[in-house]
Amino acid sequence: MSGRPVLLGIPWDENSSYRRGAAAAPPLIREAFHAESSNAWAETGIELTADNVGDAGDLEPASGAAMRERIESAVASELARGRAPLSLGGDHAVTYPILRAVARTHPRLSILHIDAHPDLYDEFQGNRFSHACPFARILEEGLAQRLVQLGLRTVNRHQREQAARFGSGVVEMVEMRHWRDDFDPRLDGPVYVTVDLDGLDPAFAPGVSHREPGGLTTRQVLDLIHRVGSSGAFVVGADVVEYNPSQDVAGLTAMVAGRIVKELAAQMLAGG
Repeated sequence: MSGRPVLLGIPWDENSSYRRGAAAAPPLIREAFHAESSNAWAETGIELTADNVGDAGDLEPASGAAMRERIESAVASELARGRAPLSLGGDHAVTYPILRAVARTHPRLSILHIDAHPDLYDEFQGNRFSHACPFARILEEGLAQRLVQLGLRTVNRHQREQAARFGSGVVEMVEMRHWRDDFDPRLDGPVYVTVDLDGLDPAFAPGVSHREPGGLTTRQVLDLIHRVGSSGAFVVGADVVEYNPSQDVAGLTAMVAGRIVKELAAQMLAGG
């Protein structure tokens, strides 16, 4: 089952394409999570306090394989203590080393992935560890048995071929043009939730590097998070990634990220 959620900041955007800046996100997401403009209650009626949500601080940045190893080790350490990692990125490249640790504790893992992009490239701009590739690495290593991708609106031929390579029973792509508000991912068992903030429409989350119009609303994302446990699933880990403060407007995206973190933490507590 889920453990006590623990925040873990991962200030790393070395594998970002187009525009960097996500490395500066963790302290601002944490600040929004604790913002006095709101309160400590999740929508589902769970109060989030220092007693039930831990904070492991931010990792010291490194480069390349050393940083991937540092992320994997830190997450493994929290899991060994019975805590459920709720990571604050950073770009989406952080999810691969996180999942290497999570899958050892929860071997029959499903992933709920909210994003404008499938991030299934075999390699991108010559980099197999790009933030455009984490789910290719995850599925190649068998770290998850199912990947449900929601909010997509940039699927190209290569990524469709990649999804087919891993199998239709493994990868389920739900593009925004086919979206319906009552969609139920029908997950069961342990679930890892990864939220790329560009999965939301830029009207709701402008502070990202890759703005893609036509995305999810904040309400739709929160409803999806609340729906995870409807069929016996439980959240064992999560991340919120790709917030780029240099592109934000009046801290709006930070506050959206903070609310998403609250609801994810509450889901972990409900499952535990």
